[in-house]
Amino acid sequence: MANNRAGRVGEQIKKELSVLIQSGLKDPRIGFVTVTGVDVTNDLSQAKVYLSVFGDEEQKNNSLKGLEKATGFLRSELGKAIRLRHTPELIFKIDESIAYGSRIEKLLGEITKEDTN
Repeated sequence: MANNRAGRVGEQIKKELSVLIQSGLKDPRIGFVTVTGVDVTNDLSQAKVYLSVFGDEEQKNNSLKGLEKATGFLRSELGKAIRLRHTPELIFKIDESIAYGSRIEKLLGEITKEDTN
């Protein structure tokens, strides 16, 4: 039962953070950022926020630094939007699964191209 609650809270955090990052933050370091997922611990004390950032490694690092600097603001705004006793600690991580998936797709495309020749 608690795992189901953690999933629901994670989805709500994902929705709220997406809106907050796009509209609430004015840091120029933060580029085009998409929240791809949120994993919340069962006791709701920590939330790992997975981000997809458009750009090269430098832009990814700058966006991550900007978000880590704004963690306090994001956490307080999240606490106002979601009525929880304790707002989870936010831990930001870059989600490499989209880049990995596109790389696999490219490799499969090259294999099928070689097979037809």
